[in-house]
Amino acid sequence: MTDGRVLRGAFLCTDRDANVILGSCTEFLSTEHTEARVLGLVMVPGRHIVSIYLDA
Repeated sequence: MTDGRVLRGAFLCTDRDANVILGSCTEFLSTEHTEARVLGLVMVPGRHIVSIYLDA
């Protein structure tokens, strides 16, 4: 995200404005993935998304 946070969750859907809905989401304050905070269901505004990765 634009503020440096990393969100990890199950992709559920998107809309025409590029907003993304994630389920079972956790938040990390850095890319080191330490001290996760459980958020649950979240809507991420498209303007705050920097990149999206697929974890197979």
